[in-house]
Amino acid sequence: MAAMEKGEPVGEYTQDGSVDLRGNPVLRSKRGGWTACSFIVVYELFERMAYYGIASNLVIYLTDKLHQGTVEASNNVTNWSGTVFLTPLLGAYVADAYLGRYWTFVVGSAIYFMGMVLLTLSVSLPALKPPPCNGSVCPSASTLQLGVYFGGLYIVALGNGGTKPNISTIGADQFDEFDPREKMHKLSFFNWWMFTIFVGILFSSTVLVYLQDNISWTVGYGIPTLGLLISVAIFLAGTKLYRHKVPQGSPFTRNGQEVYTKKRKFRMDSTNAMRFLNKAAVKDDDQGSPAKWSLCTVTEVEETKQILKLVPLLVTMFVPCTLIAQTNTLFVKQGATMNRHMGPHFQIPPASLGAFITLTMLVALVVYDQLFVGAVRRYTKNPRGITLLTRMGIGMFLQVVTMAIASLIESQRLVYARRHGLDKTGGQLPLTIFVLLPQFVMMGLADAFLVVGKIEFFYNQAPESMKSLGTAMSLVAYGIGNILSSFLLSLVTRITRDRGNAWVTNNLNASNLDYYYTFLTVLGAINFVVFVVLASSYRYRIESTETIEVVMGVPAEKAMAAHLEPTKA
Repeated sequence: MAAMEKGEPVGEYTQDGSVDLRGNPVLRSKRGGWTACSFIVVYELFERMAYYGIASNLVIYLTDKLHQGTVEASNNVTNWSGTVFLTPLLGAYVADAYLGRYWTFVVGSAIYFMGMVLLTLSVSLPALKPPPCNGSVCPSASTLQLGVYFGGLYIVALGNGGTKPNISTIGADQFDEFDPREKMHKLSFFNWWMFTIFVGILFSSTVLVYLQDNISWTVGYGIPTLGLLISVAIFLAGTKLYRHKVPQGSPFTRNGQEVYTKKRKFRMDSTNAMRFLNKAAVKDDDQGSPAKWSLCTVTEVEETKQILKLVPLLVTMFVPCTLIAQTNTLFVKQGATMNRHMGPHFQIPPASLGAFITLTMLVALVVYDQLFVGAVRRYTKNPRGITLLTRMGIGMFLQVVTMAIASLIESQRLVYARRHGLDKTGGQLPLTIFVLLPQFVMMGLADAFLVVGKIEFFYNQAPESMKSLGTAMSLVAYGIGNILSSFLLSLVTRITRDRGNAWVTNNLNASNLDYYYTFLTVLGAINFVVFVVLASSYRYRIESTETIEVVMGVPAEKAMAAHLEPTKA
């Protein structure tokens, strides 16, 4: 072993199979930990600035510059966002089966950067964007102009597929699962990871959005493109400090293998949970040396069971992600109809209200990690204070409350618009945009519970060899949630328009957006009930007893008894 050859104590090496890029075991003191994570966290700060520099104000660019309608633009935003969050499945597959997380990330970053360059050119060159509106006449964008812009967007989505499922997993890989003190640090890693992300988002939704609305879109897109380039350079600078995991093969292939072998052995008996999969691990008496696709190890079968246990809970994440999608589409368009002046010379970009989501999350995460967890942990005996599913359930409930508040605010906004005759002209209301603040703040509070809990849950509960897939699952929920948002908005608009009273039109002052928000509130409430039923019977993977003792300062048996109780979300 390399440890013996170098004369180093075995204990100085990581015990989780971490290696360097050449495949050699790594010393705990030389690689990984918070030192390596600092490069990764700074990368995420700049990368999120780049991504949200595009995403935060996308609906405004589509309506104001490409002259698309409200429903069309909103659906284009959510369709693209959905693709952004679905491509990580491809990235996770490539990372786990072929290239490993590091090289998949590097290739994805190159593609990502090419997409950002194309977008910057699209908003900068006159030939690649339609001329401004002349009064009420707005020239449509040409096929070439739309092709270049949306081509850039979807190249970004493809590149994101290589970076997104791997970067957070690379960060988590810097902590040894078999070292209780390092694993303790990982318990806070996802909170601080999200904290850094939100700082990048905050910069995008304030400074970059202002530059796009008031200076130029060239500057507003050029800075994120440069930021992405800087972020990749920072990540590469820390390469010599990173711990890596050897690719274990595709989880999709292994899962397919178990289903295939189960079908071939349908006559054999089994008794365990999900026992139909146990047949995949039983060797037929009449076989010699089994082929790869005729026999699975018990470990592979158990890994597949663990992934299948997560699927029902993953499905309940689709609707919450649909509700989150409203913040970058209809919430922003609401703000565009209102008085945005602060003083005689300054106007707040409507997308900047998203900064209050980020600010709320930042404050909530600090309070949660530094105060709430420690206080609650004394009573629950859970290392995290409350279970991950309980945390997610609180966030989902707060989301339902948020949409109910948004519906009430919108109904009052419409009353105000009709009172001033602005439902006919579609003009800007003499009503401050800060009326919308409660729905943004509440969504931020909900996200502090749901978003972080969801990412950590699917990573933590995925088998060790499928961590990239676990991360990808949490992202897939966003993808399907955004696509579901497009589907619901199109369906509701078509049905209500056919009945002569469209809920969402280009003139929001003459729409019934409050009805649509009420519909989403009811949908969220139903989904929450389903989630509670599923979460109440879920049993977690067993935590390391050493880790629990380090975190809790009590015998592991006492803490584990509370931790392994079925969740009451």
